[in-house]
Amino acid sequence: MLDQYIAWDQPTLWIAVAGIAFPPTYWNIVSHYEYHNKFLTKALGGNYAACYFLAASIFVFSAIRDLLFDWAMADQPTVYELAPMALSLAGMACIAVGGILVLSSYYRLGITGTYLGDRMGIYLPARVESFPFSVMEHPMYTGATLCFLGQALRTGSPAGVFLTVVVAIVYAIAESIEGPFTAMIYAKRAEDAKAAQGKAE
Repeated sequence: MLDQYIAWDQPTLWIAVAGIAFPPTYWNIVSHYEYHNKFLTKALGGNYAACYFLAASIFVFSAIRDLLFDWAMADQPTVYELAPMALSLAGMACIAVGGILVLSSYYRLGITGTYLGDRMGIYLPARVESFPFSVMEHPMYTGATLCFLGQALRTGSPAGVFLTVVVAIVYAIAESIEGPFTAMIYAKRAEDAKAAQGKAE
């Protein structure tokens, strides 16, 4: 049944899937290697330079992913004519809520908190618990997923909804990797601080 709404044989659909999967794969591999080997910090002469480099590269790859998402939808059938007003309103609502979650997350975390600065030894002073982190654990990923869904609904694209599901799965996998790794980093930092305090005493 989905075959009449999604052209599975369109190459741009699968290029978009690859484009969606690449950024989280990239930033997890690079940041894990950086934490253990400090290769970016050494190459760029400091941990802040390393973090800003990673941030810039993630931004570029994410922008390319967004373009591939739109490109794929442009090559796909739409059902916009079925309920144009409802789809437009639902899409804009998703984009609005998603944008609030993403932007407020950036505001709370800053560049280094958003772009894995703790892998370079740049730590947040304390766990962020104010909005939007007071209502969900991963508001940036949820917000980004809502923005993709909003774009798919606004254009009446079933393929866009499919790609949004791919986004959600990719982010869920990223969360399952990043959460435990971040917990380990801060637990080790606490242990090191406790050990240093013990030596000082």
